[in-house]
Amino acid sequence: MGRLDDRIAVVTGAAAGIGLAIAHVFAEEGAHVWLADVEGEKAEAGAAALRARGLKATAQAVDVSRGQDVTALLRAIETAHGRIDALINNAGVNVRSDFRHLSDADWVKIREVNLDGVVRVARDGFALMKASGRASLVNLASIMGHRGLRQLAGYSATKGAVSALTRTLAVEYAPYGIRVNALAPGFIETAMTDRVLKVPQINRALLEKTPLRRFGTGEDVAKAALFLASDDSAFITGAEIPVDGGMAASL
Repeated sequence: MGRLDDRIAVVTGAAAGIGLAIAHVFAEEGAHVWLADVEGEKAEAGAAALRARGLKATAQAVDVSRGQDVTALLRAIETAHGRIDALINNAGVNVRSDFRHLSDADWVKIREVNLDGVVRVARDGFALMKASGRASLVNLASIMGHRGLRQLAGYSATKGAVSALTRTLAVEYAPYGIRVNALAPGFIETAMTDRVLKVPQINRALLEKTPLRRFGTGEDVAKAALFLASDDSAFITGAEIPVDGGMAASL
């Protein structure tokens, strides 16, 4: 306990699923966590639950596809703390569709959150991370950024771009004391994957491709994020860690 004592952590997409799990683990480890999510009321409920346990948490409604929302979040953090020690780019969406039927509107929706949002938060949050002197930026990529699966072309394309961006930012941000890494989850039990995992045939097929023979949980990803956000990974930057039960290794 206490690996993030007195640190300021920001988690996007923190109202539910992986983001909420990360917020809980970080707060339990001593961080003051800012839960940012387009669903502001749910983010506030998550923050309130943490505060009820005596932990430090603040919520703010943020749509990462909107520059003004990101600016407002960063200004609030600057006023309150003057720095960011851990920034977790977790907000993401998906629209399942065969590529030949993927509409322009759906492609733009996926790209604006999964890629443009990551770019905007990582770029505009630079000054506050620099002020920390030991900041960690963690981007949520996906094993699907490196593998092919039907109806995930838009999602896979944006997540592959996040992986490439992570490597570049690791080099560019290193002189300022900012480490940049990525997590690449496999199939994690969240609302985003619930519909797919409830189909018996798909469930069995995916488990057969997962050497550990189970799906991941939000806490599995949160513990990996904690490692990258803490001093335990002080000499790691530009890395991407799969959190997938061995699926990427077995495909």
